Amino acid sequence: MKGPLESESEDYRKARAELLEAELELRDQCERVAALRRKLPIETQVQDYVFEEGPAELDKDGAISQVRLSGLFADPAKPLVVYQYMYGGAQKKPCPMCTLWIDGFNGVAHHLRQRVNFAVIAQVGVAELRQWGRKRGWRGLRLVSSAGSPFKTDLHYQDENGSQHPGLSVFVRSPDGSVRHFYSSCAIMKENINRGIDLLSPVWNVFDLTPAGRGDWNAKLDYD
Repeated sequence: MKGPLESESEDYRKARAELLEAELELRDQCERVAALRRKLPIETQVQDYVFEEGPAELDKDGAISQVRLSGLFADPAKPLVVYQYMYGGAQKKPCPMCTLWIDGFNGVAHHLRQRVNFAVIAQVGVAELRQWGRKRGWRGLRLVSSAGSPFKTDLHYQDENGSQHPGLSVFVRSPDGSVRHFYSSCAIMKENINRGIDLLSPVWNVFDLTPAGRGDWNAKLDYD
């Protein structure tokens, strides 16, 4: 915490000191959660799902090709982080909240590649996904379609009615080439408890620094 301003009242300084203690506790709790996550056993093998994707350069309209889940490991030594995009199935339009998260991932994609393989997977067809990606400027991301694959359903990001759920999944590739599931997290943590992946976007966290907080703000695909 920076030093106090000369004009700060004693009440403010007392409240700020109390807040600092809570912030330190939160930091320690985040460290404990991360440590528990790292202890998850890497033992759950998943099938090598088949997806579709286009050329690496988003602005090109080349042939659509098939790629397996194992093929998303550009570097097999690094884990694969997949954003489960709510677009496709019963979600006829791109999810605004998911789009907010992916906008952020695109901005730091060159940093992410230093430690992980990263892909965005949506149930919508690959042509529609790429068209939307061009509009958003997602040229730093690998955009993949799981249309026709049970991937989303198997990982519980889509139900039998095609309803989508937002979140992330992490996989690792074993030396024998098989893929194992390490971790998944959903924005909906349990019934009526959301904000499961808010820490992955700075937007709400910046709003929380202000006197009014985040309020009831929600992301939109376009703002007036």
